[in-house]
Amino acid sequence: MTRTVDDQIAQIARGAVELITDADLRKKLGEGKPLRVGHTVLMQKLRRFQELGHQVIFLIGDFTARIGDPSGQSKTRPLLSDAAIKANAKTYTDQAFKILDRKKTEVRFNSEWLGKLTPADLIHLSAQYTLARMIEREDFRKRLQEQAPLSIHELMYPLLQGYDSVALKADVELGGHDQKFNLVVAREIQKSYDQPPEVILTMPLLVGTDGVQKMSKSYGNQIGIQEPPGEMFGKLMSVSDELMWQYYELLSDRSTEEIGALKNGHPKAAKVALAKEMVARFHSAKAAEFAAAEFDKVFAKREEPTDVQVHRVKGKPDGHLVVDLLLESGLVKSKTEARRLIEQKAVAIDDRPVSDINTRLIGAGDYFLRVGKRRFGRVAIER
Repeated sequence: MTRTVDDQIAQIARGAVELITDADLRKKLGEGKPLRVGHTVLMQKLRRFQELGHQVIFLIGDFTARIGDPSGQSKTRPLLSDAAIKANAKTYTDQAFKILDRKKTEVRFNSEWLGKLTPADLIHLSAQYTLARMIEREDFRKRLQEQAPLSIHELMYPLLQGYDSVALKADVELGGHDQKFNLVVAREIQKSYDQPPEVILTMPLLVGTDGVQKMSKSYGNQIGIQEPPGEMFGKLMSVSDELMWQYYELLSDRSTEEIGALKNGHPKAAKVALAKEMVARFHSAKAAEFAAAEFDKVFAKREEPTDVQVHRVKGKPDGHLVVDLLLESGLVKSKTEARRLIEQKAVAIDDRPVSDINTRLIGAGDYFLRVGKRRFGRVAIER
C-alpha cells in the first residue's frame, strides 16, 4: 500500500457516523500489513477497503440467521428455515459481487465455526459478558420495561456475532449505526480471547427514496442494484435534492472535491451525474447514457419511451377491463395493485387518467398505458 495513514483514514471514515477508535485504526494501519475487514453489508465501504489494499471478508451469517438480529426489534423474530437462509445467502452474494472484486474477496459462512461450538464452548463464551451490560441495550431494556417477551437465545446473538470476529481475527468491522451495541460487544469478546480489539466503523442508515424511512424492501422505498437501468435511473432522479448529497457521500466514487464542485452547480445536473454513475456501475456506461436519454425523452419532452412492450389481445364484445390488461401486460403484479393504483389516479391511458376500476377498453385500437412515473406499456386490441 502506497497511501499514507492519514489518506487511508480520510477514505475509510468518509460518510461514517463513528470510528471506534481512531487511535486503534492508526496503530493497525501503521503496522503496514493489509487489514482483515469484514461484515455482511455496506459493500461500497468494503470496496473502498479493497481499493486501499486490505483483505475484505464477506461474511454470511447463515448460523446467526437462525436467531435473527434482535437490533431494533420490539418482539422476538420467528426462526428462519434452512431454505430461506440459503435463498437469502444467494441473494447477498449475487449483490455483493456487483460491487466487490470477487477474486480479492474472502467469502465465509459463520456456521463454519459457530456450528462446531460445544456446550462447554458456549458456556465459556457466555461468561465473557454480564447480563447487566447486555440489558443496557436500548431495545432489550425497553422490552423488559414493557414486559414484552425477551428470549435467552436473543441475548446470545451479540455474543455469537462477537465470536465471528474472533474466528476471523478481524482488524476492522463495519456496520450500520443501529449495530453499534453488537459491534462494541465484539471488541470485548476479542479481548477475552487474547486478540487486539477490532476497529469499528459505523455508517448511517441509507434513507430510501421516500426521504423518511431507511431504505428497505418492506417500505417499498428501495433502489435495487439488480433493477433494470431505466428503473434505477428514474428512482435516483426522484430523490430530493437534500437526500442526493447523502447518496453522493455514501455511494459515489467521486472525490470530496468533485462533490463539492457539483454542489456549486444545478441540483438536477448533479442528480443526473449520480444516476449515471450508479447505472454505469451496476450495468454499463452505455446503459447509463440510454437511461438518461430515455428519462429526458419521457419526463422532459413528454414523449413515449423507445422500447415499449406491446401486449396483443383479441377484442371482446363487452371490452377488456383495464385492471385485467394491466396485469396481463406485466405492468402490475396483481389485480389488487391495479385497483389501488387506479384509485390513486396513478394509471393513465393515452395520457388520460383512469379513475374508475371498472373502466373497460372497447373496440380495436392501440393504447399507451402509463402506470405511476416509470412503468409504460402498449395494449393492441385486435378485431
